Amino acid sequence: MSCDAPQLKTYTYKVEKIDRPIEISGEGTDPYWAKADNLTDFSYPWREETAPQTSFKALWTETHLYFLYRASDPEIILKERGMGERDAVNSDRVEIFFKADDDMDPYYALEMDALGRVLDTEGRFYRNVDFEWNWPVGELVLEATRDEQGYFVEGSISFASLRQLGMYKDDQQLQAGLYRGEYVTDDKGDIITKWISWVMPDSETPDFHIPSSFGLLELVE
Repeated sequence: MSCDAPQLKTYTYKVEKIDRPIEISGEGTDPYWAKADNLTDFSYPWREETAPQTSFKALWTETHLYFLYRASDPEIILKERGMGERDAVNSDRVEIFFKADDDMDPYYALEMDALGRVLDTEGRFYRNVDFEWNWPVGELVLEATRDEQGYFVEGSISFASLRQLGMYKDDQQLQAGLYRGEYVTDDKGDIITKWISWVMPDSETPDFHIPSSFGLLELVE
């Protein structure tokens, strides 16, 4: 008698198609965002406490994928050390990773902070990351804004670039990880990071650079 291994939960977000481009404002003000499903199923995979609210929306046209993050955050922590996009990885941010398959050779990451800075990297499993790599020029548009409740990150990615990178096969599916780095000041006055994810990764310690941290964006007509 054999026992089947437990199956991991499947995470799928349906991306609705629209008939015109989204106007990227960094505030999610385009009325077409009302057509998108609002994904709020984000949590702390490695903490018992309740995570602050994070929402994600996506839409698509024949040429572009559009996305909108809304992060509730009463204390937005931003590093400005003159390091450009490298400062984003020490700041409150949201993230999108893309992979073509579980080999993750390569995979791509966009780490986007509340100032609209983005650290774009190419990685190869496991954690062999090229920080000098850049997303194809002109194929990623990004805007961010802040208010008293938190911040928005809104952007578009061309399917041409996703095809070029091997992340999209014209099968109306994108394997993507949706994450957030929440920076907070603890009781001792130290700044710590709490990791938020849509998917519950198969890892006992914080790690998004693994196949099980990804879900599926399904492009629907």
